[in-house]
Amino acid sequence: MTKKEIEATCEKLVMPILDDRNFELVDVEYVKEGSNYYLRVYIDKEGGITIDDCVDVSHQLSPLLDAFEKEFKDAYILEVSSPGLLRPLKKDKDFERNLNKMVEIKLFRTLEKMKNKEFEAELVAFDEKTITVLLEDEESIVIDRNNLALIRLAFEF
Repeated sequence: MTKKEIEATCEKLVMPILDDRNFELVDVEYVKEGSNYYLRVYIDKEGGITIDDCVDVSHQLSPLLDAFEKEFKDAYILEVSSPGLLRPLKKDKDFERNLNKMVEIKLFRTLEKMKNKEFEAELVAFDEKTITVLLEDEESIVIDRNNLALIRLAFEF
């Protein structure tokens, strides 16, 4: 199975578990770090996810994934966790939830009107291919979502 197929399989298996608990699936990622592969499932719910929630979902999901053991080329470590405050915005529901809020943006390529690839702006609109942000000087710019290396809610600590 490819990386995308593993993530899609995991998503399909975990959704009924999350739906039963009224949890939200934030993301699934299959990555290699060092010599280990990790299958990470990020979940959330109103009021936040607890460690017990993560353990519960992990215990329910693990035996379902075991059925695909032979199709996964490499052994992996399953991690179920909260995405945390600094989670990236990836899905339309993430953009919807953060409309009219300040976001931190990192681009792959600079834009014509911008000198920097990293900046903060207010997220004012989005569609399937672009986002629109309002800069400090009140200038509105449209950014291709394929150019987003990272976008997440901006926090000042």
